[in-house]
Amino acid sequence: MGKVVTFGEIMLRLAPNGYYRFFQQDQMQATFGGGEANVAVSLANFGTESVYVTKLPEHAIGQAAVDTLRSFGVDVSKIVRGGNRIGIYYLEKGASQRGSVCIYDRVGSSIAEATQEDFDWDAIFDGAEWFHFTGITPALGDGLAEVCKQACITAKKKGVKVSCDLNYRGKLWSREKAGSVMTDLCQYVDVCIANEEDAKDVFGIQAENTDITHGKLNKDGYVSVAKQLIDRFGFEKVAITLRTSLSANDNDWAAMLYDGQKAYFSKEYHLHIVDRVGGGDSFGAGLIYSLMKQKSMQDTIEFAVAASALKHSIEGDFNRVSVAEVEKLAGGDASGRVQR
Repeated sequence: MGKVVTFGEIMLRLAPNGYYRFFQQDQMQATFGGGEANVAVSLANFGTESVYVTKLPEHAIGQAAVDTLRSFGVDVSKIVRGGNRIGIYYLEKGASQRGSVCIYDRVGSSIAEATQEDFDWDAIFDGAEWFHFTGITPALGDGLAEVCKQACITAKKKGVKVSCDLNYRGKLWSREKAGSVMTDLCQYVDVCIANEEDAKDVFGIQAENTDITHGKLNKDGYVSVAKQLIDRFGFEKVAITLRTSLSANDNDWAAMLYDGQKAYFSKEYHLHIVDRVGGGDSFGAGLIYSLMKQKSMQDTIEFAVAASALKHSIEGDFNRVSVAEVEKLAGGDASGRVQR
């Protein structure tokens, strides 16, 4: 298996302990996370050669982020150093009917101010088989959208597969801006990943008879969504996660993979959530790993959903699980019994 390159922003994550609200107590846990970094860590845990590309300041906090990625076996040799700050996000975990809250403090971060001259994509993609980015990265600014486009162009020239998780974030840009920028970028994408709302938010493509707010998903309607995405952009495959949110703590979790001919649905898991941030990223990593291993379509979607189901049980952004653990769950052992 060749190496996977991911590109995006890693942030300092500050979160109250447990389910405390912001400043209900005077302590916060400091860790790191971010969409493409989460994918890189998951893939490294699966034994894949994983290269993470970003730009970070040279101070101690930037170095701590680099050291954290390195501790998981992620190749950090292509990280550019410079700029003045690392982005921060504050997370208040929800419980019961109170939803989680993310507050971003990332304006002026090193990666947001990066330019095309910072990255030698020809060298970065040397020996690479796969490139992954998310819709979060081009949302950080017009300059970074151009950097993403140049990365995609170079990847395609070098025969590297490209995947993109649409990952729409309303706090970063409007639907109109997202639609315009992502339409341009998606012409280079082979595998599109989305959640149950992204296609509607970014491209105005909506599943019929679905009410996300009230937890009613018409799963068959997402076959039409995937087909429309392939018809519009020529994707090889579209994967859509299907989350039925019963409360902040309890979700039903499944996904669909469509190859232009047939839709493959995973089994559904009932999740009692410890931490849902990074759930979609762990799905993306499982999908990339399985496709690179040339698993069957059904096995691919089962592995990706099982990997993500396990991530919901783990504190922090990163999915700290092995291939064996994922395969055990994907194979049907969801008992959660003590292993002795």
